[in-house]
Amino acid sequence: MLKEENRIFHNIHGFKDLSLAGARSRGDWDGTKELIQKGREWLIEEVKNSGLRGRGGAGFSTGMKWSFMPKEVGDRPHYLVVNADEGEPGTCKDREILRHEPHKLLEGSLLAGAAMGANAAYCYVRGEFYRETEALQRAVDEARDAGLIGKNACGSGWDFEFHLHRGAGAYICGEESALIESLEGKKGQPRMKPPFPANVGLYGCPTTVNNVESIAVVPDILRRGAGWFASLGKPNNTGTKLFAISGHVETPCVVEEEMGITLRELVDKHGGGVRGGWDNLLAVIPGGSSVPVVPKSLCDTLCMDFDSCRDAQSGLGTAAVIVMDNSTDIVAGIARLSRFYMHESCGQCTPCREGTGWMSRMMERMVTGSASIEEIDLLEEITRQVEGHTICALGDAAAWPIQGLIRHFRPVMEKRINDYQATRNEQAA
Repeated sequence: MLKEENRIFHNIHGFKDLSLAGARSRGDWDGTKELIQKGREWLIEEVKNSGLRGRGGAGFSTGMKWSFMPKEVGDRPHYLVVNADEGEPGTCKDREILRHEPHKLLEGSLLAGAAMGANAAYCYVRGEFYRETEALQRAVDEARDAGLIGKNACGSGWDFEFHLHRGAGAYICGEESALIESLEGKKGQPRMKPPFPANVGLYGCPTTVNNVESIAVVPDILRRGAGWFASLGKPNNTGTKLFAISGHVETPCVVEEEMGITLRELVDKHGGGVRGGWDNLLAVIPGGSSVPVVPKSLCDTLCMDFDSCRDAQSGLGTAAVIVMDNSTDIVAGIARLSRFYMHESCGQCTPCREGTGWMSRMMERMVTGSASIEEIDLLEEITRQVEGHTICALGDAAAWPIQGLIRHFRPVMEKRINDYQATRNEQAA
């Protein structure tokens, strides 16, 4: 269990003073000027050495991503874009940072901007997060009035501005290039890559897009040292992580824990345990709705880190832990996710535009049982035709939950189809 002295987010539940004075009392904005003046190379190397991997789902090295930006700022300005478009079903960690720890995000953005030569950050916030946007804007105003951002930020000689942009609630705008398109006032549709945003991003300029949590933990890493962060968690899965626990648990919550904590310890200690006890557990989606479901047989020993979840044929994703007990209709649950991805597909890629509709309609028939056994294999074949054949990962996100269902709960699907056919035969007789 995470020790109190290693905690990064001290006010994630909002019980303490939210103002700049309160944030400073918890260590925010301490020595920021000196950190900036250590220079770009030191900032990037320190984040690299910490082992921080992106907290938005992909788990790519944050320091490595920063290093892709051009070393020198030429005719085109550099930009940092903060992805606060938290639209993944089950995920609710970033909104807590916006609402209760906004100064961590602002300070982290300033330091990330200095590391990448970016004098401006654009924070793209999900449109439904109205109160969160208000809290963040108050923090921006406080920081600007105190000279922490703006001209000569923190007295460091570095100019830095932070702008908020509210989206309109489109899930696809959580994809970094679709987010950039939306920021530019265009339809939110992913771009073909290459070129990558580090070369041609916002307004055609070098841009790095980072998740809220990825940026918010940077100040603590730089202040306390890469070695401190790397000592937490597991090799290649270092540091702490915000987990959002929901579903059939006694106390749903967002909690900070060490990477690599076992799923059972996470659910029992922070989620109050599975409703009806651990033996009543059916399955868990460990990382938000886009990753495959994990059955109880694997949940007993599953560790919550990128590599362990991958080895279990799932993913840590955004660490949104969705717990389902034995009362759950697992087929109907996955069908509901299929409808979501069909609705949120931007329609740009044919496999996704057509495939998500096919998958959703077939899943609806799996729910009632009005399909044939052979169609289970056909359904999986369709997921393979969608997965990996689209510009962005929405096609994968639509395919993986169904693949997980078929992998672990095929007998449930077959029984439902057989029961439906038996009922039809009885009625016919």
